[in-house]
Amino acid sequence: MYWSHTKKLLFTSLVFLAFSCAPLDKNEGQTYIVCTTGMIKDAVENIVGDKAKIVALMGPGVDPHLYKATQGDLKKLQQADIIVYNGLFLEGKMGDVLQKLDRKKTVIAMAELLPKKAFINNTEFQGAFDPHIWFDVDLWKDAVQLLNHELVKTDSANKTFYTKNTDQYSLQLDSLDKAVKSQINVIPKSKRVLVTAHDAFAYFGRAYGVDVRGLQGISTLSEFGLRDVSNLVDYIVENEIPAIYTETSVSEKAIKAVLEGSKSKGHDVVIGGSLYSDAMGEYGTFEGTYIGMVHSNVEKIVSGLTLDLKEEKK
Repeated sequence: MYWSHTKKLLFTSLVFLAFSCAPLDKNEGQTYIVCTTGMIKDAVENIVGDKAKIVALMGPGVDPHLYKATQGDLKKLQQADIIVYNGLFLEGKMGDVLQKLDRKKTVIAMAELLPKKAFINNTEFQGAFDPHIWFDVDLWKDAVQLLNHELVKTDSANKTFYTKNTDQYSLQLDSLDKAVKSQINVIPKSKRVLVTAHDAFAYFGRAYGVDVRGLQGISTLSEFGLRDVSNLVDYIVENEIPAIYTETSVSEKAIKAVLEGSKSKGHDVVIGGSLYSDAMGEYGTFEGTYIGMVHSNVEKIVSGLTLDLKEEKK
């Protein structure tokens, strides 16, 4: 117990020593906003535009469940005027650092701005709430609007500018939400089953009427075994699911075992593509935006889950 306490004190001392030695990384007088994920950075950019310097700690292909803050990250967090993170334990290993910083500066947990009734409960996950709120576009829009209110509190001089941007972006998200619903309706109801590497798409399933099955739990820290693979294989074969999906931020090994298991039982399932789950696409690409990420995912889902319909037409 004493050694554990000593290690925590040593870690805290080293962290704040690193902070105190960090060179400034922002322009004089410019608000510096540090975000954890790409999705959050995209939301902040759409609200504040060029009024702040905005960076994300986690880039394309990075799993926030497993992410550990680097020395460079700690410097950025210390320099930040505002820190925006998802919350609901998405950034599990960074939680202690973010809580300590909350005593010194403005730290906003974007997902936690929403009312608890909006969340999907899952008692198997730390905190009991699913953190992947961005897969329900309408819910994400609500979170963006609430984030705007918080950012306005820190920069009231730009309230009109931020609010105008948020209103314009909200209209884009409304259009995106309608487009997703329209595309999902192309898939027959009996075929709307999304099988992925981990259980990140529950909000997507609830919002758009899709049955979601993940091999791993909500967090990629969760364990799975041969029985889990076998049960999922049986489900895929019995329901004649045409496509399953890998994720860009999760190892393909496990879902490929499901693929091989299904084929060994005579069911010709395919990998329908690699979905963006906990991270977006490359910066500077359409998929590197929230709207582009959602569009890309839905195109792959619709294409894969209607494969057998295409075969019937031939």
